[in-house]
Amino acid sequence: MTYDIPGQGQLEIKTIILDLNGTLSVAGSVPDGVKESLDQLKAKGFKVLFFTGNTRNDADDLATSLGIDWKLAKDAGGKRYLALGLEPETCASIGNGLIDLELMKTVKLRIVTLQAEGVHIQTMLSSDIVVPNINDALDLLIDEQRLIATLRK
Repeated sequence: MTYDIPGQGQLEIKTIILDLNGTLSVAGSVPDGVKESLDQLKAKGFKVLFFTGNTRNDADDLATSLGIDWKLAKDAGGKRYLALGLEPETCASIGNGLIDLELMKTVKLRIVTLQAEGVHIQTMLSSDIVVPNINDALDLLIDEQRLIATLRK
């Protein structure tokens, strides 16, 4: 999808890369409404996936229940490496931890969520947008007017 951002020009996003623990799920549980939002994003043509170290060994089950793919990334460098294979100039990332910092530096649009597990200050300072939760982050990409209002100059 291409967003026309006043004062900034066009922003093209094709892929949404999510962090799992602390972002897509909180304490191992996916918040209500997330699956429906992911379905809306996929219907709009976005590729949606998550990168994780799979700390809780629940990535397969969560990916299946959410209808999205996932890739194993053991550290920040792994997330960066995986993003480089996805046209990072057309990617948005949503994360919260220090492990997401290199990913944030690699992609075009960087969103952090400040949920129960917190957000690392370096990752927050490298982001474009900070939102309180995963649903708000996904809504920015679903409702283009929200994203435009936040990014416009």
